[in-house]
Amino acid sequence: MNSIERWVEQARYDLETARAMQQSSRYLYVVFCCQQAVEKVLKALIVHKTSDFPPRLHNLPRLAEIAGVGLDPDREAFIGELSGYYIQTRYPEEIECLSSALHCDTAADTLRRTEEVIQWLLSMLK
Repeated sequence: MNSIERWVEQARYDLETARAMQQSSRYLYVVFCCQQAVEKVLKALIVHKTSDFPPRLHNLPRLAEIAGVGLDPDREAFIGELSGYYIQTRYPEEIECLSSALHCDTAADTLRRTEEVIQWLLSMLK
């Protein structure tokens, strides 16, 4: 298995985990795993484009830029929102605020939109 395939496999695992977290009502982890899944597909695209190890960044808009992915305004806004979840799910003072704002519908919408973005990004690997 090459490096690109490993990144994609990990992204799929994170997306599957996001689905499981949605089923168990752990909405904080739904959005975290969605962010992780998109990050890993973007890193697969970077490896595909550069043949180098991707940077150790978590900023999705910056990773999309490095990968040469042109984002329309809706995707750009969504990727930016997902990127923020990385920070908000890592620090206790942010977790409390985010947890109170996340609900089933928000997490489900984030998961649905993540699945769409991932399918779009994966199509660039073919």
